[in-house]
Amino acid sequence: MSGTDRTRTDPPRLTPPKDAVAPVRHPEAPAPGELLGAHYDRCFGCGDGQPHGLHLEARAGDGVRVSAEFTVKEAHQGAPGLAHGGVLATALDETLGSLNWLLRVIAVTGRLETDFVRPVPVGTLLWLDAQVTAVHGRKIYSTAVGRIGGPDGPVAVRAEAVFIEVKVDHFIDNGRPEEIQAAMADPDQLKRARAFEVNP
Repeated sequence: MSGTDRTRTDPPRLTPPKDAVAPVRHPEAPAPGELLGAHYDRCFGCGDGQPHGLHLEARAGDGVRVSAEFTVKEAHQGAPGLAHGGVLATALDETLGSLNWLLRVIAVTGRLETDFVRPVPVGTLLWLDAQVTAVHGRKIYSTAVGRIGGPDGPVAVRAEAVFIEVKVDHFIDNGRPEEIQAAMADPDQLKRARAFEVNP
């Protein structure tokens, strides 16, 4: 299919076009090593308000890079004793979405492609590393890898993604009004801004 045959409903390609540019870390982005914290308390990926969520913790890295980790719990099983593939994809998506805070843009997942390399047992710490590789207009291209036990552990999962920059209206128009109003009413400006950080 040629580029002119693509429709609005076609998923974005994972390979940046030749005229894509290198990502630029926002001057007000969190400092390298700084814990990013949950962007929204009820987020399944990072929120403390989700009893069975991942409670993933992400830290800013150098450039436009983040690292994150979570421990696979019993509630995250697919096959007996092993993490559900959807949970692992969620961890990758959450980590990749955290990158947008370093760019200081609101962006949503346009496409996520995941490779499952090895099983991840319950009780395992999964360490994730993600980086933005290119930007083209509203599209943000990124990659991530998840390793068992820490940064030097064996690779368990990999992902490539394209995020699409949106305005806050995306959430207001599509989210459930009660949650949108509660998030918009938060007196903490930073929490209010970050509530709308990651969403497909």
